[in-house]
Amino acid sequence: MKNYTLLLALIFTTLSFAQTIVSKKEDASPEQYALLQKVNEYYPDITLNKSVTNFYADGKIIDTQQEFNLDTSKFSSYRIGIEPDNKKLLFEYVSTETGKVYGDVTIFKGNALRTTFSEKSNEINVALNGKPVYVKKLK
Repeated sequence: MKNYTLLLALIFTTLSFAQTIVSKKEDASPEQYALLQKVNEYYPDITLNKSVTNFYADGKIIDTQQEFNLDTSKFSSYRIGIEPDNKKLLFEYVSTETGKVYGDVTIFKGNALRTTFSEKSNEINVALNGKPVYVKKLK
């Protein structure tokens, strides 16, 4: 009987926290575009694009993604995500030249701090305002 009670409690708790998530393709908000511009200023390999897909839950943005037409590019995959506070951008791209490269750029007191992980070269790279400050080659 305890197991059934526990199972029912779990089901009703899960249902009460369920949210409807809606996605909309739209122009980046001024705050989102300002983040994209700041990041692109120091890291031009992060593409500047005005169109985003915002994901909403209860009327608030919970995630933002950008997708790109890769037909004429060297990338087999290229994704950018923006955190809801517009202070952090996540990126991931894959090409035969670079392999999988992913990481984030955080805006902190007007500075752009980038952390990059490269699977092909087994390298971690940290840069501040476009200038490398730490590189570590993993074995």
